[in-house]
Amino acid sequence: MKDTSLLENDDDYNDDLPFTADDSTQSYKNWTVPNELAGLRLDAALAKLAPEFSRSRLTAWIKDGHVTVNGSVVPPKYKLIGGEAIQAAIQQDESQLAFIPQAMSLDIIYEDDSVLVLNKPAGLVVHPAAGNWQGTLLNGLLAYCPVLTQVPRAGIVHRLDKDTSGLMVVAKTIVAQTHLVRQLQARTVKRTYRAVADGVVPFDGKIETLIGRDPHNRTRMAVVPFGGKEAITHVKVLERYADFSYIECQLETGRTHQIRVHMRAAGHPLAGDALYGNPRHHATTEVRDAIKMLARQALHAYRLSFIHPQTQENMQFEAPLPADIYHLLSVLRLQAGMDSSIKTEDQWQQRLSAEAAEDDDWDDDDYDVDVIYVRE
Repeated sequence: MKDTSLLENDDDYNDDLPFTADDSTQSYKNWTVPNELAGLRLDAALAKLAPEFSRSRLTAWIKDGHVTVNGSVVPPKYKLIGGEAIQAAIQQDESQLAFIPQAMSLDIIYEDDSVLVLNKPAGLVVHPAAGNWQGTLLNGLLAYCPVLTQVPRAGIVHRLDKDTSGLMVVAKTIVAQTHLVRQLQARTVKRTYRAVADGVVPFDGKIETLIGRDPHNRTRMAVVPFGGKEAITHVKVLERYADFSYIECQLETGRTHQIRVHMRAAGHPLAGDALYGNPRHHATTEVRDAIKMLARQALHAYRLSFIHPQTQENMQFEAPLPADIYHLLSVLRLQAGMDSSIKTEDQWQQRLSAEAAEDDDWDDDDYDVDVIYVRE
C-alpha cells in the first residue's frame, strides 16, 4: 500500500495537514467475489459489493492502492473470474475528519457558561472546507471546550477570513447560538475593524452596494449591479498619510470579504491584499518592505459588541492591533512626521479614542455622512 500523501493546499488555506486515518485506526472490508460478478471489472464489481460508497470514491481507492485482489494491487479495469478475495482499506472521507478536536493555542479574552470571545490570529482558517479539513479554529475549539461537540458548527456564528485577525464570539450552548444568530440577523451585533488602505481616502461615509460572485473571477466577490446581496459598510478615516490611510470600518451586514470588496470598489484596496489589492499610489521602499513583511491584508477585527444571551448585558470587547499591522502604521507615521513622542499603540489608541469622543454619533444611524455608493 502506498504512503499517504499530504493534502495539497493553495495559498488561501493553512499549511498542509494529513487527512487520512493512521494505521492504528485503519479499518478493512473483505469480500469473496461471487460467481455472478465474474467477468466484471474490479471497479464495477466493487460498486456492487460496497454500495454504501460512491463508485468514484471506490475507483480512487483502487488507483491509490487501497484495494487488493488476492493480495495484489491491480488497476480498476482488472477483470474478475469469480472466487477472488478482495480487501479494501476503508479511507475516511476528508469531511468526516473535519470535526475532530485538535489542540492549539487560543487567545481567549472572555469566557462564561454561555459564550467565549477570542482574538483570532492571522493565518488561521475558521471553519473546515474543501482543501482545508483540519487545523482550523473549529478543530481548536473542540479540543479547548469539548462541550462544543453538542453545538452546531462548534458554536461558531460568524467568520473572519483566514488572513484577517481579531475578535470573534462563539456560543457554548444551542440557546446562546440561537440568540446570537438572531442578533446578527437583526444587525445588532456591532463589528468594527481597523485597516490600512491604499491611497488617501477622501471620505467618511457609508458604502452601500450589492455583493456577489465576481463574474470575471469566480474565486473573488465583487460589487455587482444585480443578483447580489445587500452589503453596507460604514467607513471613518482615522489618519491620513502621504499615500495611505488608517481607517475604521463598521459592518452593518456581513457578506463574504465585504470590507475588502468595498474598499477595492472605492478605489482604495487594503494594503497587502493579494486577492483584491491593486495598488495605485506611490509607496516608499520602507513602506513596501513593511507591507511585504505583513504578508496579508492589513485588516483587524478591533471591536465587538453584542447582547449577552443569558444576562442581556451589553458586552463590548477590543483587541489591540497585532504587531504586523502596528509595524506598518509605525513606518507610515514616521514618514508622515507625526508626533514622535507617541511610542506605543496604546498611546495612539488613547489619542484616537479622545478624538472619537468628540464625534460620539459613530454608533448611531449615520445620516450625517455621505453615502458613497447606493444600490440601484
